[in-house]
Amino acid sequence: MKVIKFAEIQIKEYVEAIRPPEDFRDQVDVSYWYKNDIIEIFEIRPNWQDEKIKENFPIARTKYVKSKKIWRIYWLTGNQKWIQYKPNAEVKSILEFIEVLKKDKTGCFWG
Repeated sequence: MKVIKFAEIQIKEYVEAIRPPEDFRDQVDVSYWYKNDIIEIFEIRPNWQDEKIKENFPIARTKYVKSKKIWRIYWLTGNQKWIQYKPNAEVKSILEFIEVLKKDKTGCFWG
């Protein structure tokens, strides 16, 4: 559990750093959730038909594998399936996961 708590602190700092200015957050925002050993980062946008309804659009997911002490990285395909990210399917720390997101070499996360 300590690993997840520490990871959440790091993810929270990362998300806060990439959030848009407050003036734009009603149009687009970034947040995360974590449950058990999974952390997911997502965008929040108004529904295209009704701006009063906010929808979450997943960006990236990582899962901690306790037995191997690694984080597996996933991205969401166009058909809404989570698959392991290549070339960095596994990393040793949440900071490495954040670096993979920042670089996004294949455009799977931020387009």
